[in-house]
Amino acid sequence: PSVWGRGLLHPRAPSPPLLWVQLPAQLSSSGSGAAMVCRICRGSAAGKGQRSTALSSPPAPTWEHSVPTQICYGKLPHFSAALSLGLNLKSVISAAIGADEAVGCEGTQLSGSSLCTRTFGYNTVDVVPAYEHYANSRGVGEARRGRPSLADLHSILKVRPWCKGCCNGLPDTEEGAGEPSSAPAPEPVRFGWVKGVMVSIRCMLNIWGVILYLRLPWITAQAGIALTWLIILMSVTVTTITGLSISAISTNGKVKSGGTYFLISRSLGPELGGSIGLIFAFANAVAVAMHTVGFAETVRDLLQEHNSLIVDPTNDIRIIGVLTVTVLLGISLAGMEWEAKAQILFFLVILVSFINYLVGTVIPASAEKQAKGFFSYRADIFAQNFVPDWRGPEGSFFGLFSIFFPSATGILAGANISGDLKDPAVAIPKGTLMAIFWTTVSYLVLSATIGACVLRDASGSLNDSVAVGSPGCEGLGCSYGWNFTDCAQRQSCRYGLSNYYQVMSMVSGFGPLITAGIFGATLSSALACLVSAPKVFQCLCKDQLYPLIGFFGKGYGKNSEPIRGYMLTYVIAIGFILIAELNAIAPIISNFFLCSYALINFSCFHASITNSPGWRPSFRYYSKWAALFGATISVVIMFLLTWWAALIALGIVVFLLGYVLYKKPDVNWGSSMQASSYNLALSYSVGLSEVDEHIKNYRPQCLVLTGPPNFRPALVDFVGTFTKNLSLMICGNVLIGPRKQKVPEARQASDGHTRWLLKRKIKAFYTNVLAEDLRSGVQMLLQAAGLGKMRPNIVALGYKRDWQAAAPQSLEDYVGILHDAFDFKHGVCLLRLREGLNVSRVPQAHSKCCRHAVVGTVLLIGNVQCGKKMVLFAAVTVVLRGGAVLMSAFPFAADPEQQASTIFQSQQGKKTIDIYWLFDDGGLTLLIPYLLGRKKRWGKCKIRVFVGGQINRMDEERKAIVSLLSKFRLGFHEVHVVPDINQQPRPEHIRRFDELIAPFRLNDGFKDEAAVNELRHGCPWKISDEEVHRHRAKSLRQVRLNEILLDYSRDAALIAITLPIGRKGRCPSSLYMAWLETLSQDLRPPVILIRGNQENVLTFYCQ
Repeated sequence: PSVWGRGLLHPRAPSPPLLWVQLPAQLSSSGSGAAMVCRICRGSAAGKGQRSTALSSPPAPTWEHSVPTQICYGKLPHFSAALSLGLNLKSVISAAIGADEAVGCEGTQLSGSSLCTRTFGYNTVDVVPAYEHYANSRGVGEARRGRPSLADLHSILKVRPWCKGCCNGLPDTEEGAGEPSSAPAPEPVRFGWVKGVMVSIRCMLNIWGVILYLRLPWITAQAGIALTWLIILMSVTVTTITGLSISAISTNGKVKSGGTYFLISRSLGPELGGSIGLIFAFANAVAVAMHTVGFAETVRDLLQEHNSLIVDPTNDIRIIGVLTVTVLLGISLAGMEWEAKAQILFFLVILVSFINYLVGTVIPASAEKQAKGFFSYRADIFAQNFVPDWRGPEGSFFGLFSIFFPSATGILAGANISGDLKDPAVAIPKGTLMAIFWTTVSYLVLSATIGACVLRDASGSLNDSVAVGSPGCEGLGCSYGWNFTDCAQRQSCRYGLSNYYQVMSMVSGFGPLITAGIFGATLSSALACLVSAPKVFQCLCKDQLYPLIGFFGKGYGKNSEPIRGYMLTYVIAIGFILIAELNAIAPIISNFFLCSYALINFSCFHASITNSPGWRPSFRYYSKWAALFGATISVVIMFLLTWWAALIALGIVVFLLGYVLYKKPDVNWGSSMQASSYNLALSYSVGLSEVDEHIKNYRPQCLVLTGPPNFRPALVDFVGTFTKNLSLMICGNVLIGPRKQKVPEARQASDGHTRWLLKRKIKAFYTNVLAEDLRSGVQMLLQAAGLGKMRPNIVALGYKRDWQAAAPQSLEDYVGILHDAFDFKHGVCLLRLREGLNVSRVPQAHSKCCRHAVVGTVLLIGNVQCGKKMVLFAAVTVVLRGGAVLMSAFPFAADPEQQASTIFQSQQGKKTIDIYWLFDDGGLTLLIPYLLGRKKRWGKCKIRVFVGGQINRMDEERKAIVSLLSKFRLGFHEVHVVPDINQQPRPEHIRRFDELIAPFRLNDGFKDEAAVNELRHGCPWKISDEEVHRHRAKSLRQVRLNEILLDYSRDAALIAITLPIGRKGRCPSSLYMAWLETLSQDLRPPVILIRGNQENVLTFYCQ
């Protein structure tokens, strides 16, 4: 019933230790005892840290024959003691022999595990759906849970190594018996939608401000009740649309701290999100100063009325402002709970002051108030104030709109503390929209009531009372017994809606309560901004989009309070408070807020228009077209308010946007910009399929057979140079070997190779295929690589240096790849460097270590600054099965092979690019060097064209080629005719060629045809005497061309020459490689052998 084995520690065991378990022979598939390796993942408190008896060496079964398995025993007591006595392996056998599911949990060692609670009650690797499987974050002290991978379910069950708290290699949450549990982290303070967003800590208090008390009655007098309502409703339209957009974005996923910056950056991406986050945090910091200065001005006015100035009017604002912002900082540092309590107090003060005003409007007016223009509710006063009466330089609709609009810009205050809300997805929409509704009602009510009670002009003098109907009295006041005609005509009235800013205080039942309301409005707005700015800035710092700001991102306490951010905001606020001029700092702040509104609305519109499956906001009451309208009108309002401030704000956004675009931060937030890029790419790719090809639009689209791209960096650099920003480049890699072994390697290596290309600034794709041999894999790539019209038309590969010593079949495959490329109508570019292309020299120490367990290797090569010298370093990463990684770095000596890996990344200087256009291939031999010459690194090189000709017709042939090249408009003016191509090469060079092909000859001169065919059947790469004779002229031509290249192009930067073609089935692979070897040998410059597909890639026609 139970199976027992002996457990012992492996001598090289890591921590937690590996256990070697010897299984009895009857359980081994081979009949002999098999070893199993398991990891201690959990034990009892008593057994923790104890070790069973360790032996000096593992048992007979070696490391190579072990079966890696990870075992968790749940609540098994005295685990170490059990190991020393013997190990019950019943629950492990299924994993050891590859069965990943059992019939039930009962009766197994897993019955005490929480694995069973994650299923339907039986022991299976599959788990039921759970929140933890989709969350990418977890709380402090919370164990991570995850679903099994596809390989866990589909393939033989493998263990996830180095996993603590796991069961059967899968994450588990239940702690072992007796294991001490860490103390739970204290819960941070969180707020609901009322306390957190609508009422006390944010939107209503930030929307209500000085405008409500000091400017709204004056705006009503200027614009009339009707147009004032229009101004309010226009402003509210913008803020409501923005509120709907905020609601949609905030309900499309889990919202964290960072507020407006978080919403925009995660929706539009780091480029726009980072720029608006920085200026929005700065605008909030300056807004602290603006609201504090407004408070200080009111206090200064009270001191002036009582002749109690501290120093002088300007310095009093500075003194009061600094003291006030210091007190507000203390409230903020005390924690969000104290800040919320302070905001509740301010809200109650404002509410009482507003009720005090409404009560005052229904109290019968005293003579003193009547002298100042207040007569309680009167229909004729309402009718007179219903129409506009423009006065002064601000007397225009948009002038008054620009004054009022900043009072509606506080709707983001709740979103800015999204990290301190219990459920931001519920709190932000509900609280923000309710705040907009109630503040709008308050503005409309105040405008209507004040316009129905107070005249536009009043003298304030009790001596102006007259009898009703007195002659010479003009105006509405005459019907109430007051003559304000003189001051109205001379525009010297001190009171009335048009002249007295403190009219609300005069109308109210108790004036000091209105002053208290002004204090509450200014201080609450200042406090809200003082909290918002560090919260937004902290999130920005943590994302590390900009340099030198990470210092301010550190959080303290259970709420991760950004104390350093508070101090920075405090310093900025004091700097602007010292200006002591409210009108100097207000305009640009409003424009920064409007920038945020525009981007929030655009974020909502852009996310909707891209039709991304990830855009699924639970808030449905929004419209993408309304969001676009809100974005547009926000930009328009920016310029209507203050055009120069709008230009400054947009200039800063563009500058910060450009910086992030240049730096390309390594973040991936699934933004709508990514979705839009996909939509555009898909649309254009499909549209491109409908366009007929034309020679004028030909682009060299290359399939580069690099293997791992970092193994052949020079080949990647060369092709990347002429395809960058021009055409398609795909780096192809053929993985040869067992599919079961290579699938994980392909998956792990693909992302790494793509990152390597990006880091090397190569604009290319990487793709790999699994195949039984190289040639079949390349055939797959030739047929399947690309998409639609964006498919390779050129195959680029490196020259096979070791063809003479290589296996004959690999030689056949290499030449066969060239034939396959021509069969699929591809051009061919073959690059040869004297030093070679392959730099994949992995140290022997790594190749010998655990060779059975190596999944793959990655070799990174680059220059490292050491003092004043650049030293070439290599970093080798060896990936073992199970995820273990071995890494090492070492310097290379001044090795020519390694130096050649960066040859195409350096300036080429004033050398030459020599083109040997010997045969007409459609123009590809000319086009690729021309594209190279357009690049900066090759710009100083002079291009020379060499063509073959006859000695008695050199001038005519040169003129013909020059005329043809001028029609192609390539700018090649130096043309040389080589007349001696067909001359006999030097004897020593002919002898060297004969020695080169000698090992590959059949030497069949005295054999009959049947014997020759039998030899050729087994060795198709061999060269018969008849083939040597038949291709003798072509062979000698390659020898002669090499002599010409050595004479003319010894010091060139690059040699481009037409690739000779060997006829398929008629030219043995070894002979063809001998041609290429002879043609390009002993040349110091890089040699690129090019052959088009014999179709035109150049034209001199316009259509």
